[in-house]
Amino acid sequence: MNITSTDRLVIRLFDTNDAAFVLELLNDPSWIKNIGDRGIRNLDQASDWILTKPLESQSRCGFSFYVVTLKDSGVAIGICGLIKRETLKDVDIGYAFLPRYSGQGYAIEAAKATMRHAERDLGLKKLAAITSPDNIKSNSLLKKMGFVLEKVLVLPGEERETNLYAYRFPALE
Repeated sequence: MNITSTDRLVIRLFDTNDAAFVLELLNDPSWIKNIGDRGIRNLDQASDWILTKPLESQSRCGFSFYVVTLKDSGVAIGICGLIKRETLKDVDIGYAFLPRYSGQGYAIEAAKATMRHAERDLGLKKLAAITSPDNIKSNSLLKKMGFVLEKVLVLPGEERETNLYAYRFPALE
């Protein structure tokens, strides 16, 4: 099911056919460095992650992380979406892309479309975002989209510092 689209992208729900893509993305060195090792090492584990993470969140909350695909080919290039973490007050936007698709504007395009979905379709008034303080690209992208750094904190169960950003709607133009 498609959630939203842009001129170049379709943002859709996950399904278990995305297991090979998930396996590649979650084992990419940049994912492991900036997000963390999820221990997904085979297609069965990737399918289980799809069912217990994004699809469970979609069922429970009405939103989740989504697959970002190229509109012209349907190729999965990354994820972007929304999550309600127990450790944060507000719904949080997140994104990650395969390295071969970075630097082409896909992340900001997908994130802006997801923000419009959060406001228009879900009625959210505020979004949070978290990122590692040393993740220069992600920190820059959040600021470019209008997010403001609220504080640096250590989330419960974590050992490293995290930048906590906030964005208050009205909608992006």
